[in-house]
Amino acid sequence: MTDYAIGDIQGCYERLLDVLAKVNFSPSRDRLWVAGDLINRGPSSLETLRYIESLGSSAVVVLGNHDLHLLAVALGGHALKNKDTLTDILDAHDHEHLFNWLRQQNLCIHDADRNFVMVHAGLPHIWSVDEAVRYGQEVEEVIRGPEAKSYFAQMYGNRPERWDPKLSGMGRWRVITNYFTRMRFIAEDGTLELAAKESAASAPAGFAPWFRFPREDDVRVIFGHWAALEGQTESNRFIGLDTGCVWGGVLTLMNLDTGEKIHCDC
Repeated sequence: MTDYAIGDIQGCYERLLDVLAKVNFSPSRDRLWVAGDLINRGPSSLETLRYIESLGSSAVVVLGNHDLHLLAVALGGHALKNKDTLTDILDAHDHEHLFNWLRQQNLCIHDADRNFVMVHAGLPHIWSVDEAVRYGQEVEEVIRGPEAKSYFAQMYGNRPERWDPKLSGMGRWRVITNYFTRMRFIAEDGTLELAAKESAASAPAGFAPWFRFPREDDVRVIFGHWAALEGQTESNRFIGLDTGCVWGGVLTLMNLDTGEKIHCDC
């Protein structure tokens, strides 16, 4: 079995098939790790979602902000945004099955054997790996459970801005969600800056890219979300796989054992 990781597909189904063909990917012998944002903005969100779901145990998925947005529209009563390309999923005959499948996915996955964590946006330096996995599981249980509709109705927002273990309820769940799916810039004390979306060099005063802060462990972090980085983090410990396919960049696939990266023009 060969394990590959891929960044934000965002509904670019044909490019997904192209890059998988370059490594002769087969779900019977290989596994695909997806760092979130399977859907939205690209032309073929429904086909992409159906394909990843069809891989069964040959796909390992963490949820991104666009994936959660679909569920927030479907379950939380939020409206589609102007640039969304999610109508085909919402109108699909199998939409309930696809929603339920998405709700079973994770926010944070730790592969202890390979010593990496896969998340969508990043791993804040204020959390250990064990803490991150545990906090992710808290929100995963909410998304899968009877409080899901209430969670998605209240999911959006920038507050609380900083983690506090004393937080409870929706405030706690929202800030955990924001660290895992929206984070780019962060302060040393863990305060999030969620407005800035440009390159790492454009950090607002008092903030820095989350991967610039030292960690007490040597875990590698595989993430997507930040297309403006173009995959550049200045460290082989932090592996950014969103290389902006939906914006005319490339779709990047990485062999998890060799580190080789395979690109497909978009």
